[in-house]
Amino acid sequence: MNSRSTHPDVLVIGGGATGTGLARDLALRGVDVTLAERDGLSAGASGRSHGLLHSGARYAESDPEGARECLEENRILRDIGGACVRETRGLFVQLAEDDPDYFEAKRAACEDVGISVDVIGGETARDAVPGLSDEVERAMWVPDAVVVPSRLVAANAAAARDRGADILPHAPVTDMTVDDGRIASVSLGGDAGRTIEPTYVVNATGAHAGRTAAMAGVTVPMRPTRGVMVSVDYDGLEPVLNRCRDPADGDIVVPHEDEAVLGTTSVPVDDPDDYERADWEVERTIEECATILPAATEAERIRTWWGVRPLYEPEEDARGGRGISRGFHLLDHAADGSDESSPPALGSDGVDNFASIVGGKLTTYRRMAEATADLVCERLGVDAESTTATTELPGASEPSTLDEYVREFDGQGPTDADLVGAGR
Repeated sequence: MNSRSTHPDVLVIGGGATGTGLARDLALRGVDVTLAERDGLSAGASGRSHGLLHSGARYAESDPEGARECLEENRILRDIGGACVRETRGLFVQLAEDDPDYFEAKRAACEDVGISVDVIGGETARDAVPGLSDEVERAMWVPDAVVVPSRLVAANAAAARDRGADILPHAPVTDMTVDDGRIASVSLGGDAGRTIEPTYVVNATGAHAGRTAAMAGVTVPMRPTRGVMVSVDYDGLEPVLNRCRDPADGDIVVPHEDEAVLGTTSVPVDDPDDYERADWEVERTIEECATILPAATEAERIRTWWGVRPLYEPEEDARGGRGISRGFHLLDHAADGSDESSPPALGSDGVDNFASIVGGKLTTYRRMAEATADLVCERLGVDAESTTATTELPGASEPSTLDEYVREFDGQGPTDADLVGAGR
């Protein structure tokens, strides 16, 4: 890895999907980038998710625009991601106790958005998915898939590095100096152990965005929530299973060849580094997922982990609850800046060379990165368009190469610990 520039054009803070996606996008446009992450790539939400590549069906009736974004990015990532994506399809299932009107509303909304659906009866669904609950009355196929996030993040980092970016996976930001309305310098600890003077700084630290922004005297209100994932021994599940009801605890099962990941819960946390891991979350998740896949109750538990969602407080207040599609917010902290993706929420912060990217979903990371890169290039006077939607990720066709990138950047997350290194 490079470790040379002390005056990069851009410092990206945060080594998840959005941060590495931004580094890739900028590097492909010829911008000199340094990326700093404190704990190895994928250490945050990206590497601690359930790994679902949304088709948009989950949000079709509540947020059609967000659903279209998911559908478009789903197709793009399948084209550029190779072995970063597992082609599985998805199945939304209606149990006997579930509201049939909700199923019909989702089907109609998916068709309006352009998401392909195929409605099948319960018996046909059980033939397609052995072990599916006898309580399934009908189901619909949708083009969901599964992301291998450790590979995805590492491949984006490798693409940036190959274009000259400086990728620092163990370089926590320890201090920022603001002078005359600009970030003048940023001190990096860990393996980096140096101070750099970037022209522009982007905060892509997920649930930690508020803390990172505070170093520059900026307020970014976050409302993180935790969610548990439980991986159980379950061989041969093909599609992602979604229970077709209002989003709630334990309504998604994600296939991992000889394991199945059960998720999830949503509980507010005060500190994204220090929070309770409650047994009731595990038990509720298993119990609820077993309504779809009964054998999950007795299956051997292989791994359990929690992730913390990087939710933006003003949007949570405005939308009022779980299950609503969470968009992303690009916050320009310049004196004349604003929230680039929604009506202004924070006012003028007065730090001219600083932006934060918050919210969003793993599925839309590339779109988030592109929007942020557009803003950065405008500020830097760089006249170049994004090419990330049509440029294949390095190593995409070679799982072993992708896994080498994961090791190089210390990017292994718990979501795909059973897949990375196994050549799958």
